[in-house]
Amino acid sequence: MKPDATLFGKYIKTLADISSTVTSGKDLEEVLRLTMILTAKATGVEICSLWVIDEHSSPAKIQLKVSQAADPEYMKTRCLNINEGVVGHVASTSQTLIIKNILTEPRFKEKEMAKKLGLISLASLPIRVKNGKTIGVLNCFTNEPHDFTEIEVNLLTAVANQAAMAILNTDLLMKIAKLQEDLENRKRVERAKDILMRRRNMNGEEAFRWIQKRSMDSRRSMREVAEAVILSEDLGYYSSIPHALK
Repeated sequence: MKPDATLFGKYIKTLADISSTVTSGKDLEEVLRLTMILTAKATGVEICSLWVIDEHSSPAKIQLKVSQAADPEYMKTRCLNINEGVVGHVASTSQTLIIKNILTEPRFKEKEMAKKLGLISLASLPIRVKNGKTIGVLNCFTNEPHDFTEIEVNLLTAVANQAAMAILNTDLLMKIAKLQEDLENRKRVERAKDILMRRRNMNGEEAFRWIQKRSMDSRRSMREVAEAVILSEDLGYYSSIPHALK
């Protein structure tokens, strides 16, 4: 049987809309939330949610990040071990899991919540980056028994890939911003060192230690100390440098 052309076109448009959302410049949580909304609308699922692995915790955890669901019963703070429940299983095995009835699935731990919300079937897909590493899980619930078709699974896989791209882009931008901040901090400290070396006949190490000690004594960052030194020099009040941070 040939796939329905209207449905196929709808899915293509959804992917295009999601792609535009990912590159929109919005903050990560808003991008992921809009992605869940678009996915739920296109597929007709009841709840579409995204979980992200927290690798900084020990042992590693996976946390509910965002969903289009407004129900507080679903959106309450939840965190699972990396190998716990359906989400943990998909995250640890990096394999898609389709469940016709979550109420009879031993690995699904939140059956009471599912009963309250009327959730029945589930498609749970790993969110993978280019090197194959799993960084999260995409969950899509229906409120009626549902056999997810190959086309639907392919769409959800594409959505998971878009979510991975959004997360990686945000992570990359944060790293770039951190590098830029570190570079600017070093520039400020180096300029302050030059001022101290010239004004107090210090060598480079002595000037650095002066800034470092002033930072600890005043409980300010080394950048703030350096900026106080630079400001005092620029304003012609070098003599105020020892007192600039009081």
